[in-house]
Amino acid sequence: MATIGQIVFYRRCCRHLCQDPGSSSHNNNMAALSRSRHRWKRIKCLHVFSRNLTGKFDYDLLVVGGGSGGLACSKEAAQLGQKVAVLDYVEPSAKGTKWGLGGTCVNVGCIPKKLMHQAALLGSAVKDAQKYGWQISGTVCHDWPSMAEAIQNHVRSLNWGHRVQLQDKKVKYLNLKGSLVDEHTVRGVTKAGKETILTAKNIVIATGGRPKYPTNVPGAVEHGITSDDLFWLRKSPGKTLVVGASYVALECAGFLTGIGLDATVMVRSMALRGFDRQMAGLVTDYMESYGTRFAWNSVPKRVDRLSSGGLQVTWTLAQSGEELKDTYDSVLWAVGRAPETKALGLDRLGVELNEESGKIIVGADESTSVPNIFAFGDIGEGRPELTPTAIKAGKLLAHRLAGRSAELMNYDNVATTVFTPLEYACVGLSEEEAEKRHGKDGIEVYHAFYKPLEFTVAERDAGQCYIKVVCERGGDQKILGLHFTGPNAGEVTQGFAMGLQCGATYSHLLQTVGIHPTCAEEVVKVHITKRSGLDPTVTGC
Repeated sequence: MATIGQIVFYRRCCRHLCQDPGSSSHNNNMAALSRSRHRWKRIKCLHVFSRNLTGKFDYDLLVVGGGSGGLACSKEAAQLGQKVAVLDYVEPSAKGTKWGLGGTCVNVGCIPKKLMHQAALLGSAVKDAQKYGWQISGTVCHDWPSMAEAIQNHVRSLNWGHRVQLQDKKVKYLNLKGSLVDEHTVRGVTKAGKETILTAKNIVIATGGRPKYPTNVPGAVEHGITSDDLFWLRKSPGKTLVVGASYVALECAGFLTGIGLDATVMVRSMALRGFDRQMAGLVTDYMESYGTRFAWNSVPKRVDRLSSGGLQVTWTLAQSGEELKDTYDSVLWAVGRAPETKALGLDRLGVELNEESGKIIVGADESTSVPNIFAFGDIGEGRPELTPTAIKAGKLLAHRLAGRSAELMNYDNVATTVFTPLEYACVGLSEEEAEKRHGKDGIEVYHAFYKPLEFTVAERDAGQCYIKVVCERGGDQKILGLHFTGPNAGEVTQGFAMGLQCGATYSHLLQTVGIHPTCAEEVVKVHITKRSGLDPTVTGC
């Protein structure tokens, strides 16, 4: 087997074989090639060299990464007549957790998260049911193993389904850990360490990211888990400390609270950084009333295993420096995610990365700084870390690489939902970002506090159910951003996202007749501006 250095060397020689025979560079390269013939004879992967000469490759497209985006790109390319292979390999978590094909969303993200969120919502529904006349005798309790087994079985069925889809669409699936040799070559390594060299006209990187552990907290890795582990636990995590205030942290703490566990969120500075500040406050306010505890302005210092088996967490208050301790059954780190780029060999090839984030610098067409190498999804610098954007971007990239289209991905006005106990969905700009771009006097904010009909009979507090529509102040008042907290927030917001893509204005909103009785109709009824100072609470039905 040739070494990586040998393959790169021979490829470089190949590039110069078509130069002017009389040129000094041509002569130098031919001399170097001649000197290397004795080594070349011992190399078993002669096909790599010969294919470079002929311009033929093993594949038209090699996709490194079998997550939602990588799978979408590979299947789309195959349907367009491309010869495609996808490499996917799951490095076990620090706790040894591993899973099948499908990436973060299927295995340790969107799918199991939403199902556990649903489990929590059902718990609340059981409580509400008694107000609606359901006679529930005895104590209602939740069984983690039953839920976990059902969800994990569903995830495994999705893993198998992805394998079948690849086979049906004639995409070659390779369970290999991939790294790049050059702009046309990928080295794949099996779990046992066996190497395979693959070549392709184009290479697409879609390796996504993994949760980070803090590097300055003793005991964090030894005693903590991440979202890579939580969804595959066979027994309840028990009393849990969730460190971090990202949407992942709040979602996990929310459903843990909802199924009856003691959950605390440790927040260093602010919750839901990057989201609208007012909306983030409503989400955490509701969570606190829901039963989730918050340790605000707190910095973890160490985690120790006690003789009792519990985990003692030591932290300090950011402002006073006071040291506090408490004991938990589990510590879940949700302090951000890191792109899976370190093992790809990108620095050797000159693929430009953001030094701080480790993400790949990409153009509007998902191209990198090296020809024939493309990247998209969570590893792309400045890209939304969302499954639907990766899927859409992957499909569009496949069409461009196949020469079928020049359409680029539009990353503006992408809607998203935070599946906390009170869901929060948004599309477009936050109020802060709109003000930054257009000035405080250049925007108009319409808002309303409303009460879902379902909350009335159940006598549930609706103090955080809120709608905010951020518009340009002049003309027809183009809608810049829409924010919604309440039941089924994602379902409500999806349709309005299309409206923003079409350039919807506040005038369009006023012309729209709502569906009654729904929470969504409250969006088209907003008429109180923040500027007016009037009470935005909706009265009546």
